[in-house]
Amino acid sequence: MIRFSTLDVEMPPIDPQRDKAWISQVAESYGKTVGELYYYFCSDEKLLEINRERLGHDFYTDIVTFPLTDFESVLSSEFCISIDRIKENAVTFGRSYESELHRVIIHGVLHLIGFDDLTDDEERVMREKEEETLKILFS
Repeated sequence: MIRFSTLDVEMPPIDPQRDKAWISQVAESYGKTVGELYYYFCSDEKLLEINRERLGHDFYTDIVTFPLTDFESVLSSEFCISIDRIKENAVTFGRSYESELHRVIIHGVLHLIGFDDLTDDEERVMREKEEETLKILFS
């Protein structure tokens, strides 16, 4: 089950059926099954508040991922995504808003699959995986 909802912003321009199928396809391509994925779209300020309260981090970010289980084969998580950050990053990196939105949506899934972005090498691989998955969605 994949659900999209908002906390303090309007729902971004997504196609829930298409996006759910895409997320499931990406998960399955890595031998994973979608369990329960909850996407919460919010403002920068709301995500900063969540980041401070739940993780003790005092900085803005585009997504925070909260895994709900330890099962490696089943992906279950809550994702909090800042629409403000997506808009700003789209401009900064010269991407369309829709592309950046979906890059962040799948970024959290890639974390659950096992990809990280803490080092330069990990970040490079993560960006490659994001691009591969966006090609699936937008082809």
